Amino acid sequence: MARFSVGIIGTGNVGVAAAYSIFQRQVASAIVLVDKNRQRAEGEAMDLMHGQPLVGRVSVRAGDYAELADCQVIVITAGVNQKPGESRLDLLNRNAAVFREIAVELDRHAPDAILVIATNPVDILTYVMQRLSQRPTRRVIGTGTMLDTSRFRALLGDVYEVNPRSVHAYILGEHGDSEVPIWSSAMIGGLSIMHHAINGRRFDPGVMNPLFERVRTAAFDIISRKGYTNAAIGLVIAYLVRVILEDQRSVLPVSVNPEGDYGQREVCFSIPCVIGARGVEYRLAPEVNEDERHGLEASGRVLRESLQGMTISGD
Repeated sequence: MARFSVGIIGTGNVGVAAAYSIFQRQVASAIVLVDKNRQRAEGEAMDLMHGQPLVGRVSVRAGDYAELADCQVIVITAGVNQKPGESRLDLLNRNAAVFREIAVELDRHAPDAILVIATNPVDILTYVMQRLSQRPTRRVIGTGTMLDTSRFRALLGDVYEVNPRSVHAYILGEHGDSEVPIWSSAMIGGLSIMHHAINGRRFDPGVMNPLFERVRTAAFDIISRKGYTNAAIGLVIAYLVRVILEDQRSVLPVSVNPEGDYGQREVCFSIPCVIGARGVEYRLAPEVNEDERHGLEASGRVLRESLQGMTISGD
């Protein structure tokens, strides 16, 4: 195992799931947990360390921002929850204030690290961190629709009775209600699912539209049952971190500034990107049909509207 260090800021449900996945998969040789509740971070570190005989030698410790100096990748899961009666804008501004504090500390102590943003709303906060941090924007990446895409492929694998790893399909745009399924380029075994019978099954909107709704509402459905989501996003984070550390140059749907792709600027949302050791190596903009383009344009508008009135710079 290569000697990489990963920092995780925030030891709530998502941060702990990410730490567990990184630990269990031996993505890094060292994990540093940072949380305002130092005792909680210490407890989580101790708990993981006791699994070393079953997993392998991975150092896990609680620390402060200064101890993130040697980390190649730092995952941010910290954020604040909405208070009763609080508006969405007030909540966004409070999270922006949290990110402002984090950005100052990370620019001081770990200026070369790649930042992986997982706090929701992930597209908004990825854009906020890109604005606040002094590091190049290619080194600030949101998990975006990686989880939505994983859910999409899992459900399509069920429909076509194939391994989800053999399904090549994306959810792009916002990680949220305005996300867009890219049916026009969805493939299995090099065949378009829209235009070919695969495993004896043809594309049926009566099946596929409800399938996408299950993807879009998955978080609500899970939260209504267990109170939060954490397991799958923890796996997503570990996967993304490994791709970066190993310079895999994998194509993943992550939240970035499209810089004109699909006519979108001054916002972050998910498009396929080549991800490697430098962060976002290259943005891809797959061809989409007219409905999908309209969907992506609407998704961009939704996110820009959410940014209106936010206090980002702190000036």
